[in-house]
Amino acid sequence: MVKLFLLYLSFLKSDLKKNYFVSFILLSMDKRQILYFFIFSTFFIQNFYSQNFTRPNDWKKYRKELTFQGGASAFLGDLGGLNKIGTDFSPVDVEFALTRPAFSLGYRYKLAKNFNWHTSFNYLLVAGDDKLTTEPYRNNRNLNFKSNIFEFATRLEVSFFNSKVGHRYGIKKTLSRRHKGKSHEFIGFIGIGGFYFNPKGRNPSTGQFEKLYPLHTEGQGLPGGPAQYKRIALSIPMGLGWRMILNKLWCVGLELNYRKTFTDYIDDVHGTYYDKTALFDAYGAKSVALADPSLGNIPNATAPNGDGTGAQRGDKENDSYMSIQVTVGRFFPPKRKKTRLRSKF
Repeated sequence: MVKLFLLYLSFLKSDLKKNYFVSFILLSMDKRQILYFFIFSTFFIQNFYSQNFTRPNDWKKYRKELTFQGGASAFLGDLGGLNKIGTDFSPVDVEFALTRPAFSLGYRYKLAKNFNWHTSFNYLLVAGDDKLTTEPYRNNRNLNFKSNIFEFATRLEVSFFNSKVGHRYGIKKTLSRRHKGKSHEFIGFIGIGGFYFNPKGRNPSTGQFEKLYPLHTEGQGLPGGPAQYKRIALSIPMGLGWRMILNKLWCVGLELNYRKTFTDYIDDVHGTYYDKTALFDAYGAKSVALADPSLGNIPNATAPNGDGTGAQRGDKENDSYMSIQVTVGRFFPPKRKKTRLRSKF
């Protein structure tokens, strides 16, 4: 506890990066003490920096913001992933070769010094391909997909560092000029969203991408098969963001946004293989080709099980997706009211 107290005294009085005393204390702390330090700093520094506006209500000048974001998206589901089992559906399973573009347009409103409300419309392109993994069963399955995602989401943000923009006095060459330095803000958020998707798979015969929804590749709607899935689903966006305030009008930042969803059909893969004869009779040869384009390297991997049920085609865990984006924000400060000089006589 003495180390933590000394550390915070040094932190408040100087730059952490240039303070050798602070560095020495950090190096002498064990893992548990470091964990306590960062947990405590989440609450302590938040309250400390929330007072760093040059005037008590300066934060209200920056409460309205239009945000533009661009970056990369990644899919976390049944298809593709690392060269081993047990990691799918988690961020460590990201296949970087299949990252695709992501763009967002949003509006942020600062409810209070430490709380924001952010609403955005997001476009993401996600993809997965079993050819990129050497895990035997996934690779032999040989399924692939891509899908546009159109998402509307709203979220509550907690600000760990409040913005500090401009200096209190307009007089040049004063000590208050140091307040003009760029400020940083760290944000954690969680919310809710709705999104539309429409998966497409590459036809092994033509090489063209075909819409998978109307092909009922797992026997949706047929006897013994699952019900047809919906292409509109809910998501829970959660993540972290950082931004740097450049001036009274602009800021830039970086955001990591992970979405938990309530559907397992973003990639059109969920349960088991369906009888190919029945698929052919109901939906044609194209449905059969895209339902099972397996390589045949593992005998009977896609054939019915001994009890007559279909062999496993996918996991029954809901899909997720994520994005990392650069953010550019434009503030809309309130207009100044004109003051009138009143005569004293």
